[in-house]
Amino acid sequence: MSLEKNIIIHWFRQDLRLCDNPSLFEAAKQGVVLPIYILDDDNPGLYQMGGASRWWLYRSLQELNRSLNGNLVIHNGDPKKILLNLVSENKIKSVFWNRCYEPWRIRRDKEIKKLLEAQNIKTKSFNGSLLWEPWDALKKDGAPYKVFTPYYRKGCLNEVSPRKPLGKPRNLNLYVELVNGLPIDNLKLLPTINWHKKLEPYWRIGETNAQKTFADFKDNCLNNYKKNRNYPALSSVSRLSPHLHFGEISPNQIWYDIKIKKETDSINHFLSEIGWREFSHNLLYHFPDLPYNNLQDKFDRFPWLENEDYLRCWQTGQTGYPLVDAGMRELWETGYMHNRLRMVVASFLVKNLLLHWHHGEKWFWDCLLDADLANNSASWQWVAGCGADAAPYFRIFNPCIQGQKFDPDGSYTKRFVAELKSMPNKYLFNPWEAPDAILQKADVLLGKDYPMPIVNLKLSRLRALEAFMSMK
Repeated sequence: MSLEKNIIIHWFRQDLRLCDNPSLFEAAKQGVVLPIYILDDDNPGLYQMGGASRWWLYRSLQELNRSLNGNLVIHNGDPKKILLNLVSENKIKSVFWNRCYEPWRIRRDKEIKKLLEAQNIKTKSFNGSLLWEPWDALKKDGAPYKVFTPYYRKGCLNEVSPRKPLGKPRNLNLYVELVNGLPIDNLKLLPTINWHKKLEPYWRIGETNAQKTFADFKDNCLNNYKKNRNYPALSSVSRLSPHLHFGEISPNQIWYDIKIKKETDSINHFLSEIGWREFSHNLLYHFPDLPYNNLQDKFDRFPWLENEDYLRCWQTGQTGYPLVDAGMRELWETGYMHNRLRMVVASFLVKNLLLHWHHGEKWFWDCLLDADLANNSASWQWVAGCGADAAPYFRIFNPCIQGQKFDPDGSYTKRFVAELKSMPNKYLFNPWEAPDAILQKADVLLGKDYPMPIVNLKLSRLRALEAFMSMK
C-alpha cells in the first residue's frame, strides 16, 4: 500500500509532546498520521481528572494543537466508540498509542485492542512515560518489589538501561482531510467560576515550556539540589511534575540529559527522585487497589476519626499551625505544593488530626496540577505508614520544628500566611506562645486574625501513637 493511503491514528493521552514520543515517531515512519485526543470521562469512575488538572490539560492541548498546526482532532466520550467510528469513516489501518498504567486505563485499552484487531486494524502500544516497565523491574522470583532501595538499585539500575530518547519525527505527514472533531472549548475543561485565573501567573504550560523549565533547573538548581530541595522558599526544585504527568517532557530525556553530567550527590539524589516516580507506578501496576486499600492490611483496623471541622480547617489552611497552613494555601493558590510541605501537611492530617488518608488523597487529587494516581496514592500511603516502604507511623512531623528548620527566615510561611507577616521569627511557627505585647505589635489577634491551634501537638501525637498501638 502506498504511503499516502497508510493512515495511522496516533492517540495522544498522557504524552502531549512531539519530541521523544515513541508512538508518534513510529507512526510517522510508517505512514500518514491522524493525531487525536479523546477526553474520557466515561471510564475512570472516581478518578475523573480534578479541577486543577483539567485547567492544565486545557492549556496543554492548546499548545499541542499549535505545534500540530491546528490539526489535532479532539473528541469527548468513550474511546471504544470514537475509535471504531474514526476507523470505519477514514479507512484507518493502524492505531498506535503510548501506554498508561492506571488500572481503569489498562482494562479499557485491552478492550479497545481486542475490538480493533477483530476488525483487522493493527494496534501497537509503546512505553512513552516510564524508564522501566513494571513487568521488567521484578525480583529474581518474579515478585514485585515493595521496598524502594532494592527496587531502584537491583530492579532498575542493575537491569537494562532505559530507552534512549528519540527526537521529533523526521517527517511528520499529517492527515489533513476533513475529520469531524470538537473545538477544545467544547470539552468544558475550564470551571464556570474563574478560580483558575489565579493559577495563570505561576505556570507556563506545554512542551516548549517544559523544555525551558527543565533547562532552567539544570542550569541554576541541580548543582545544589540535595541541600536546597528541602527549603520551600528557595527555587531549588524542578517543578517538572505536572509536565511529566501530562507527558510534555519524557523521563527518558530528563534521565539522559542529567546522566551525561559529572556524577555528584545532587545529581544522584535527583535521579533517585525520578526513581520514586517509577516505584509509585510499579506499585500501582502490581497492586491496582492502591488508591483505596491499605497495602498493609493491618491498617484496616486503624481507628480513624471523622471530623468535618478538622478536615475543613486543614483544606483551607486554618489549622492554627502556620507551616501547615502555608502549605495548604500554596496548594489552593498555585495548584502545587513543595514536597517538604506535602509530607508535613499529610503527617498533620493523618496523625495529629487522625483523619483517614483517603481525605487527603481526594483533596490533592482535585487541587494538584500534577495529580497522578500512582504518585498520589503511593505517597499518601507512605506518609500514613500503611504503604510500601512506608515511613513508620510513629514518625510524626512537628510543624513548628519543621518550620524553624526549613523556613528559618519565615519567607515562605509569611508569603502564604500574610496575616503573620509582622510576626518575629521566634514566634512565627508557634504564635500562641507569643507574649501579648508581641502579638499586638504584629497586629495579630489570635482567634480573629489567625486561628488558635485546632489540636494540641503533644496530646494529638500521644493519641496517634495510642491509636497505632491499638491495632496490635
